[in-house]
Amino acid sequence: MDLKYFITLKTILQEGSFQKAASKLSYTQSTVTSQIKSLEAELGVKLFEKIGRNMVLTQAGKDVLPQIDVVVESVNKIKNYGKSNKELGGKLKIAIAESLLSYKMQDVLKEFKLMAPKVELTFTSVNCYILQNAIIYGDIDIGVYYDIGKHNSVTTDKLGAFSLALVCSPDLNMDKRDFITPNQNKDLTLIGLEKQSINREIFEKYMKDKNINLNNIIELYSIETIKKSVAGNLGVAYLPRFTVKDELKKGALVELETSIPNKKITAQCVYHKNKWLSPAMKLFIKLVKSTLNKSE
Repeated sequence: MDLKYFITLKTILQEGSFQKAASKLSYTQSTVTSQIKSLEAELGVKLFEKIGRNMVLTQAGKDVLPQIDVVVESVNKIKNYGKSNKELGGKLKIAIAESLLSYKMQDVLKEFKLMAPKVELTFTSVNCYILQNAIIYGDIDIGVYYDIGKHNSVTTDKLGAFSLALVCSPDLNMDKRDFITPNQNKDLTLIGLEKQSINREIFEKYMKDKNINLNNIIELYSIETIKKSVAGNLGVAYLPRFTVKDELKKGALVELETSIPNKKITAQCVYHKNKWLSPAMKLFIKLVKSTLNKSE
């Protein structure tokens, strides 16, 4: 069984199509197709099926992927054996929760590039649930995001716990600031990230338990935009405290009292349990832990 077939399969999954994988590997598309057919013949299973215009993994493909990952990771381990940080090469794909990327990870990323300049580091910011799925299916190497529950396919290193705060504009009417008394209908807007956001989920559960209803929700995709919208008295937001500490100190935002029992979310560093920890991954994880292990 030819190792390059496994590498081709992984590249298809990483790039999203046979055509992009062919370009990445400097193959023709017919070569990529031929390699996958050969691999399917040797494994005795069909790895891809066409749904609409897209070629997607079959269930059999998903079942054998962890074993293929082990083989590819073992080869990478051999290639990188004994290399120092300065000699590290290759690629490292990181995905980070938006608030952590914007407010906590800049020093980590800067330090990593100084210590491992030859590593091609790419990073993105996505929803925590999407991020976890990307780790499970091998689309990224490391995720740094909030605890949304344990999955059997991943290894999790717990980091610091960060407090949350419900904030509003100082111009918000006093009669709208009560989030303790149950059974209320408020002429007020919740401004937050997309629905599958851990802090929004916590707040909405609290509101449901208290039977406090707001009449509108605005979904935005940037913490900075959310903060400016709240400061402009367009609504309230429930955010990690570290994202609003400067505005609270300056009086641009005001914290509202709640009786939410646990006003903290825990950050974590996550990777696939079958993934070999390359020297580059170990370095990145070490830097993340040294920065984010302190709770607030």
